[in-house]
Amino acid sequence: MTHADILETAVLHWADEEACARAARALAKARPEDAVITLEGDLGAGKTTFTRFLLQALGVQGRIKSPTYAVMETYDVGWPVAHFDFYRFRDPQEWEDAGFRDVFSVPGLKLCEWPEKAQGLMPVADLAIRLTILEDCQRQAALQAHTDAGRRLLRALMEAHDRV
Repeated sequence: MTHADILETAVLHWADEEACARAARALAKARPEDAVITLEGDLGAGKTTFTRFLLQALGVQGRIKSPTYAVMETYDVGWPVAHFDFYRFRDPQEWEDAGFRDVFSVPGLKLCEWPEKAQGLMPVADLAIRLTILEDCQRQAALQAHTDAGRRLLRALMEAHDRV
């Protein structure tokens, strides 16, 4: 079975920031202990906001800062979590120089904003989330599961969304 065989998709509508937070809490309840989750969307689409809600739901306390300049922030929530922001990536050599191959080779949750800037370098995402800005601060979240782990996470998100 290949990744293409596993693809499963769904679309969620978030009417407000609380809907985004509910989705993040549902994902946290699914315990994404060893997954690659990518977040795509225009500037201001809510990638970092969703990630903050997810990290808080996983138990991270205190300030959660965007890794825009540092490229990676790490956390421990009982398992390792790495939050990446590849927005400023310009050269694939940066990936090698930063040691990201090693980070992605060990278990843990990897949350990757702007994954297209590291295309061809990182593994296939278990779950890809594409956020689109709608009117009145609403968001659309298009979800794609590319692995069995991603499918499990997608189903947890959908079940929580259906209960609302």
